[in-house]
Amino acid sequence: MNKQNLWFITLFSLILVLCVYYVTMPNDLLLTNNSDYGEKDNLVSATIEEGEIISALRITKEEDRLALQNEYQAVVTNAESTSEQKNEALEKIKSLKETASLEDSLEAKIKKQYNLDCCVEIVNMAITSTCSSSNHNNTLANNIMRSIQEEFDTNKYITVKFES
Repeated sequence: MNKQNLWFITLFSLILVLCVYYVTMPNDLLLTNNSDYGEKDNLVSATIEEGEIISALRITKEEDRLALQNEYQAVVTNAESTSEQKNEALEKIKSLKETASLEDSLEAKIKKQYNLDCCVEIVNMAITSTCSSSNHNNTLANNIMRSIQEEFDTNKYITVKFES
């Protein structure tokens, strides 16, 4: 890896970690006291919006995927790795990219059909869809599950969660 790529990955990882930190920060820490200015005590609060939960899930998922990809890339670039190890690592990198692409297409499908912001995560045969919606009903969950299953020839274990 050249230095430019290493700097990019380092800075990108730092930005992602900071984003996750601020998004997942408890509301108690966001309250401030402005009594230094001689005025009445003013409390400023922030609330986490529905989309921020989904964004935090996506960021966490991407960080995990990036860590795995870097691990596999290290095997590929290691001079001491055998050709079998390198081929296996390249296949795993390819699989990560295919999974990410499939997750993105499922998220887009749910957004288009149901107008819901979702984070889809695929791990082996299990698919978890976390949707940002105040409407938590079984009919909507079943419809989302059917829409996801339509994309596969074999049966998958599909879970739908609602975050509000």
